[in-house]
Amino acid sequence: MAKTYYAAINWNQIEDQIDKSTWEKLTEQFWLDTRIPLSNDLDDWRTLSAPEKTVVGHVFGGLTLLDTLQSQDGIDQLRKDIRTPQELAVFNNIQFMESVHAKSYSSIFSTLNTTEEIDEIFNWTDTNEFLQKKSEIINEIYQHGKPLEKKIASVFLETFLFYSGFYTPLYYLGNNKLANVAEIIKLIIRDESVHGTYIGYKFQLGFNELSTQEQEKMQEWLYNLLYELYDNEEKYTDALYQETKWGEDVKTFLRYNANKALMNLGQNALFPDTADDVNPIVMNGLSTGTANHDFFSQVGNGYLLGQVEAMQDSDYNIGFKPKQN
Repeated sequence: MAKTYYAAINWNQIEDQIDKSTWEKLTEQFWLDTRIPLSNDLDDWRTLSAPEKTVVGHVFGGLTLLDTLQSQDGIDQLRKDIRTPQELAVFNNIQFMESVHAKSYSSIFSTLNTTEEIDEIFNWTDTNEFLQKKSEIINEIYQHGKPLEKKIASVFLETFLFYSGFYTPLYYLGNNKLANVAEIIKLIIRDESVHGTYIGYKFQLGFNELSTQEQEKMQEWLYNLLYELYDNEEKYTDALYQETKWGEDVKTFLRYNANKALMNLGQNALFPDTADDVNPIVMNGLSTGTANHDFFSQVGNGYLLGQVEAMQDSDYNIGFKPKQN
């Protein structure tokens, strides 16, 4: 019998059913920014003040940077520590969608902003000290951290750090403005919720294999990282929202989602903030039904991708129960 040089992936022999369920959920959720009529938001855009427009531009610039980091470095590093061949396929899907997310912000820029404004946004993104520090902290872990540390960094990025930016479009959606821009953000949030729970689940598998002493050491590292990231995120929020009165509300939203990230990792919540503490306008924007666009593929025979669904707390769970401490 010939020796196996390269093994084919066999989706009929699944070691971990979460791989299969996550693949199916992600493929069901597939979308592209080009199918959302962003130009319909131009009338709303013209009603915003100059400071508001600056905040929106900078918010999406920061999100572009984080999605670029996740698509170019983060997922590439996570693939080095897969447990199953199907897990690699899931990460391939996640990496592609992170690239879609990053591109989506440029679609928003090209619709709402002038060339000069776009140049300013990317210059701000490339030079903001707190945004760059956030990227450096996460990427240093991606490049030099242990496999479980990389998963922690990824979950914190997906489920926590994005939300200082997500606040703004959700706020406007809750005020019946920029509905199509927010449609993209809700699609991204829907993706990120699956990414965060899946990677958090994979972390939990490895974490549960550690000795008690190793677990305690990992938990200490995890919470220290969260403290460091939150301290920087407060400063980033202050800089980002200095022209608005939203800063403290954004921080509450951040703490709420930091607890979500910890839940994904099977750890205890750190902050007292709950959904009841978050600005109800933002929570309303997060839960409001969408414009019910029908998305069709432009290739092949065409297929209905499905309507965008409102986010629910249950979307943070894709079929497993986090470990209770």
